[in-house]
Amino acid sequence: MTTPKIPFNRPSIVGRELALITEAIAEGQLSGDGRFTRECHRVIETVTQARAALLTHSCTAALEMAAILCDLRPGDEVIMPSFTFVSTANAVVLRGAVPVFVDIDPLTLNIDPRKVAAAVTPKTRAITAVHYAGFPADMDALAEIAQAHDLFLIEDAAQAFGSTYKGRPAGALGDLAAFSFHETKNIISGEGGALTVNRADLVERAEIIREKGTNRSRFFRGQVDKYTWVDIGSSFLPGELIAAFLFGQLEQEPQVRERRLAQYEFYTEAFQDLGASGNVRLPVQPEHTTGNGHMFYLRLASQTTRDALIAHLKDQGIVAPFHYVPLHSAPAGRRFARQAGSLENTDKVSAELVRLPMFYSLGEDIEKVAQTVRTWFGSGRRDCTA
Repeated sequence: MTTPKIPFNRPSIVGRELALITEAIAEGQLSGDGRFTRECHRVIETVTQARAALLTHSCTAALEMAAILCDLRPGDEVIMPSFTFVSTANAVVLRGAVPVFVDIDPLTLNIDPRKVAAAVTPKTRAITAVHYAGFPADMDALAEIAQAHDLFLIEDAAQAFGSTYKGRPAGALGDLAAFSFHETKNIISGEGGALTVNRADLVERAEIIREKGTNRSRFFRGQVDKYTWVDIGSSFLPGELIAAFLFGQLEQEPQVRERRLAQYEFYTEAFQDLGASGNVRLPVQPEHTTGNGHMFYLRLASQTTRDALIAHLKDQGIVAPFHYVPLHSAPAGRRFARQAGSLENTDKVSAELVRLPMFYSLGEDIEKVAQTVRTWFGSGRRDCTA
């Protein structure tokens, strides 16, 4: 099987990652919470302006920690979009609680605060906002709902490291936030993630949950004379090799973001006329936000048209996948969750959307991607999205 000429994603070395891994080995601590973990915490807290950051082995782990910190119990409900990755809902289901799916805004593809407000019940315990494509959701509107009903507000910021909303960084916009450093994200460690905590009363418990339910972190700070099991928890922290690689990436985060934003702008310019003519819909940047260049997508007239474009790009050696299959339509979604109101925008967007290659080392191949798409539309395929 031949390797695609232009993959959707290709992990890249962007700085001192390999040298730092060598340093970690030489220092003799490969388990978690060593020097490089602390360095990552420092950078993440600086970028996000969060009260505390805790490195995790995945964004999934961060979301599961958030669910525990919200003290979710059987029968509780958490409102979230269906247009998201399974981990957003799984974290809730693992606590015995119920994900409640609401529709997205048809322009920004983020959760619609009006739908959230209508879905609140006496069982609602939290709201989870997914910052789709790296653009933060309307967090002021969601915070107003959360405050009115005494709910936790969680950011699924997996795609949004380095993005802002009204001048405030993603990760400091809710009570808790989960980030991903999976190899498909801007800043990577293969697998990896982080939880940011913005409430002082949750920081110590977050440390305990992350350390298998023990007060080990307090012990190492000299606050207790021995550590012991004090709460529920699990082993959510990554090892030092992962942290060392991640720190090398974090050192270059501004440069990585700048390059990806340039790619985003290139695609935007390349497809401006196709958008104006109604052949495609381009991403819409929500008001008062700055993105991080995480993703560029096109929305086509129908699933048939979208799938035809994906097939054409594949024939040309370009991998361009669709995105989420809505969770409310999945077998587990039907079993463990419920939906509140119509999810017509979610279903429509899922059928129309195709993501184009974006990664640090894409280089001049981006021109081939754009030209291949434009040529396909120039061959008479002009279904209007209106």
